[in-house]
Amino acid sequence: MMNLANRYDFVLIFDVKDGNPNGDPDAGNMPRMDAESGHGLVTDVSLKRKIRNFVGLVKAPDNTDPAAGEQRFADKFAPGEKRFEIYVREKAILNLEHQRAYSALKLDVPAEEQADDAVEVAEVDAKKKKPAKEKRKGSADEVSQARKWMCQNFFDVRTFGAVMSLGINCGQVRGPVQLTFARSVEPIVALEHSITRMAVATEAEAEKQQGDNRTMGRKHTVPYGVYIAHGFVSSFLAKQTGFGDDDLELVFQALAQMFEHDRSAARGEMSTRGLYVFKHDSELGNAPAHALFDRLQVKPKEEGAVARSFDAYSVLFDDQSLSVGQSVQPETGVTLTRRC
Repeated sequence: MMNLANRYDFVLIFDVKDGNPNGDPDAGNMPRMDAESGHGLVTDVSLKRKIRNFVGLVKAPDNTDPAAGEQRFADKFAPGEKRFEIYVREKAILNLEHQRAYSALKLDVPAEEQADDAVEVAEVDAKKKKPAKEKRKGSADEVSQARKWMCQNFFDVRTFGAVMSLGINCGQVRGPVQLTFARSVEPIVALEHSITRMAVATEAEAEKQQGDNRTMGRKHTVPYGVYIAHGFVSSFLAKQTGFGDDDLELVFQALAQMFEHDRSAARGEMSTRGLYVFKHDSELGNAPAHALFDRLQVKPKEEGAVARSFDAYSVLFDDQSLSVGQSVQPETGVTLTRRC
């Protein structure tokens, strides 16, 4: 593992065909849209979820104790640390993960202190209508150690960061990798389809329908849309969390392949159509990110035409098309590479 010594900015281009890329639960699960412009949206949370799922899928066999040379910090932690666990996963209880850090580092509060805290909490509860919230009273040094342990263990903590100060306090982490919302190149059309299930859930429903046994439902899709998201990687924050070159490579692999392992009837066909990575020679960067992003243009080949495939769009950087693996130098100290 090597520490990052460069700043990175990247552009992710993906499309959806006859699917719902990111439903809005507050709008009946309709595809998310910009209410003013009609452009489609996919949240950064949705994209991070797919990255987490991909890493959990491909790295599960590798979740073993790291070798001594792979420790991310000068502090050597106890055995039992896994480099690629996922902190925010389905049905996870986050405080239990925090407790693991304290237990592994032998930072648990002594039994007599726990008893004193319990008495204190009970007294507070007696005076208030609402119960007091329990919070671990760890010292600043203990919280710092626990935070490092969480970064060492959990890929998504050291990548995206996390707020771990609620309940059992493991502090807060600001992640080196950040993503924006993805926005469609053109306004989208959100369609609603009626669907029928040839069965019912209960006997009461069957009796009510006199044996017809049908259930009506609705499904939302986008006929076609191309979306663009921007990402940023800070080497300064990477040093704080232990995020290394191998982690960055895994993020890029996930962005290129995550839709291949996230198929569902609701999402239709979703594919990564391009991953363009700007690598800066310096940690501070050699050009503003927005200036580089503006030069990468994704446009319809024929204005006003109804697009139903990616062939209807062109992707050009300074009016030049890049093939997969090709690199150019748009600015002094900046290298642009098309990863996929």
